[in-house]
Order: sequence, then structure tokens, then C-alpha cells
Amino acid sequence: MRLLATAAAFALLLPTLSPAAPVTAATAPKRDRTADASVVRVTSTNQQTDLIRPWTRKAPFTRRGLGAVLPKNRVLITAELIQNYSHVELEKAESGERMEAKVLCVDYEANLALLEPAEPKYLAGMKPLDVVTDAVAGDTLRILQLESNDAVVSTPGPVTTVEVARYQIDDASFLLYRLSLSLPVKESSFTAPVLKENRLAGMLLRYSPQSQTADVIPGPVVAHFLKDFEDGEYRGFPRAGFQFASTRDPQLRQYANMPAGNGGVYVTDVVEGMPADKAGLKVGDVLLALGDAQIDQDGNYNEPLYGRITVSHILSTKNQAGDKLAFKILREGKPMTLEVTLEKKAARDYAVPPYIFETLPNYVIAGGLIFQELTRSHLKEWGNEWRRAAPQRLVLYDQQQTQLIKPPRKRVVFLSQVLPTAATVGYNELAFLVVTKVNGQPINELADLPKALEKPVDGFHKIEFEDHPREIFLDAAQTAEVDQMVKKTYRLPALSRLK
Repeated sequence: MRLLATAAAFALLLPTLSPAAPVTAATAPKRDRTADASVVRVTSTNQQTDLIRPWTRKAPFTRRGLGAVLPKNRVLITAELIQNYSHVELEKAESGERMEAKVLCVDYEANLALLEPAEPKYLAGMKPLDVVTDAVAGDTLRILQLESNDAVVSTPGPVTTVEVARYQIDDASFLLYRLSLSLPVKESSFTAPVLKENRLAGMLLRYSPQSQTADVIPGPVVAHFLKDFEDGEYRGFPRAGFQFASTRDPQLRQYANMPAGNGGVYVTDVVEGMPADKAGLKVGDVLLALGDAQIDQDGNYNEPLYGRITVSHILSTKNQAGDKLAFKILREGKPMTLEVTLEKKAARDYAVPPYIFETLPNYVIAGGLIFQELTRSHLKEWGNEWRRAAPQRLVLYDQQQTQLIKPPRKRVVFLSQVLPTAATVGYNELAFLVVTKVNGQPINELADLPKALEKPVDGFHKIEFEDHPREIFLDAAQTAEVDQMVKKTYRLPALSRLK
């Protein structure tokens, strides 16, 4: 099912829609005094990066949510609440006492963050919530919210399904609880804890008023996040780095020398440098089992709590980064076992990073031409339909980066826009062109560009692209003069940022 609202759109969508089902006394929000001492209001002042003007940030704004008080003087929220934060503050619901908060750990893919009050005694007397990991379909969970009068209310709803699905970051999929309930508009509900009885069962990920379903980051994902941070060094949710295809096709099973039965999936891609590749997994291998978990022809296994569920749950949540996992495979019909050490690949290590938060993007300006490195955050400037609406060559690089971007190339450098100057006459309409060379030198990352501009050819800078126009020229002397004019006119702190 495709969800129609995210947490960010939650407060905007709810007032315009009528409930599809009546709210009864059993399902209506109720004052929840048992949770009063276990939650705090969290206010975050955020300032997003401006990808159109990469030398600055957008106007600041605030988000408010409800954080879950945990043992060890910590507060759990969703990472989306503090995305691009500049200041975070806690407030006790009953007393209104406020305190600055320190961000201890953030995982944008799992959409979880951990806070700590600046004053260690601030949470004294409050009741920490223990994390419960055994919620299953049929259980009733309660979503906590805060009324305008600071009363904590809860709305109950049954868990209808437990599955692996996408989170905030497009290619990040983890375990998820789906609840059926009518959730009203409440201030401070950007982050909402979810309880099973009086223990923390998860955090609200998103809510769809149209279908009246809530997706919840479940207890097992929260527990993984907290366990990873126990030693103070956060490693993140691991990935193995391979893709597979179903083996329902009997001809594929015959081609892969698979025995009779319905187990195993066919490996279609192995990402270079990732754990599966390091362990020796190859395209054409048949994956039969991960540890003791037997894999069926669709890539599912039997999870004792949830039934059939995709194997990505084993790789991302049931194991920590650094754990070793046995991959039982068939290679040309012969059984083998590979020992894979699971690792987390940081966003900065992708050729096209999946997101850019908490920092300003890199850029280089030459003669009014603005060059940047491609990230998925750039593509999302085209809105929810960015895969269709954004320049298709850039989208292709994002979606097929492991196949298209090979060493020595590290990043996709593109011309993002053109400022009107004397040096760019005739080039004003150019944008979103992938740069291949400057002055004959390959551009494998943005840091290569300033070095190449130091060596003009016959008094001109020659810039080559993948698409039409294949090449353009800038007068080198004029470019140097224009650069200073651009810096002054647009009040730029610098003509480049290379971090």
C-alpha cells in the first residue's frame, strides 16, 4: 500500500479530511496519566540547506514533537524532527520547565535520534520507558500526543500487519508495524511515542488520514539503535550489498542448477566493496540460507514472531555492524558457505549520496557557472515525483550508480545553473549537464575542478559535458574578473566550498 502522507505533512492534511470510519468511545483519544512522567515536549529549530543557492541556508523554522524518556538520562525522538537542526529544547509537559538538549546520536535512515538534557538532573523523577520488542499483528498499541493544555492523550489502534517497508530515506527499508486508527490533529505531534501497555513499542513514522493507517518504527529497530550506541560509537544498520531475483521460473532454476524444491534466490548484482563482495559472493550464485534461516524462492524466511518476512530483516536489524553471518549458497550446483562480515556504508561513501543533512553542499563557481556534486537531495527538489520530473540523466545516475560510476570516478559533477554575467552570454539556459572534462582533465569529483581551472588552454577554459552542448568555452582572463564581480554582487562568502 502506498502511503499518502508523511510525518511532515501530518498536521497539514488532517484538518482537510473527514474520518473514513466513526470514532467510538473505545478508539477516541483519552487522557493518559500513566505516560505523563515518561514523555517530554521537544522543540527543534531547523534551517535546511539551500541546494539552489548552495552558499547559504533557507529560513529557519520550528518543529515540535513528543519524546520518549529512556533510561540513562536520554530522550528518543525521530531523526526527521531535528533534521538540519540549530537548537533543540526539552520541555516538561506539566511544569513547563525547559532545558537545552544535546544530540547524542542520529540515524536518518532508521529515522531515530537520541537526546540528552544539558543539565543531568533535568529528567530526575521522571519514569523511563523500557523498550518492548514482541508486538505482533493483533496487539493493540497506543500513540501518545500532547493536547494544547499539555495533557498527554493516547489513541489506541490494532497492529494489522508487520512487514519490511521503506522509511524516510527512499532505499532504506526496515521492519515496520502498521496500525489501523483515526489519529486527530494535535500540536507537538511531529514525533509521537507508541506504547504497548506501559512500555515503548516504537515511534510514529507517518500517518495517512485517507486510509487511517499509521506506520510505526517498531521496538526491534529501536532496540538495535540503542544497543549500537551503548559503547558511544554508533556504527549504523548494516547492509550486505547484493540484489537477487525470485526463482519461481522453473527455467531459471534449471539454468542455475538448483535442486528440486522451492528454496533459494538468484543473485543478480553484487555491489563492489560491500560485505557480500568482500566475502566472495558472485552474480549467478544461489542464496539458500542466512545462518539457520532457510530462504524461499521469493527471498523470505520464517521469522518466529511474524511469519514469512524478507531476509533484509536479518541483514539490517537482527544483526549489528561487525557481526559475521554465514551465507549458504550454490555455485554452479555445488554447495558453499561464505562468511560475511556485515558493515554499514555511510552516506558520504556513495557515489550519489542518498541525503545531505547538517551541512552545506559543496560547490564551485567559475565565471557565473555553478558546479555541484549530485546527491539525491538535489533530485528531491523536484518534489515527490522526482523520479519522473527531475532531469532523467541525473535520475539514472542515482538509480544505477553502482553500474555507471566506476573508479577512478567518485562523484557526478554537474552544472546546476548559470548566473548571468559577461562571461556566460549565450549560456544562460544551460543547467543540469554532467561534466566530464575541464581543460582536458577528467573531472572525477568536484575537487578536481579548481585544479583543472588553473590550467586554461590557449587562454580559454574548455568545459565538456555528456549531453548537448558537448563543450563550451570561457575566456580565462574575463572569468577571473567576473568571479570577483559575482562574489560582490551576490554577497558570497566564497566562490567555492570543498569539504
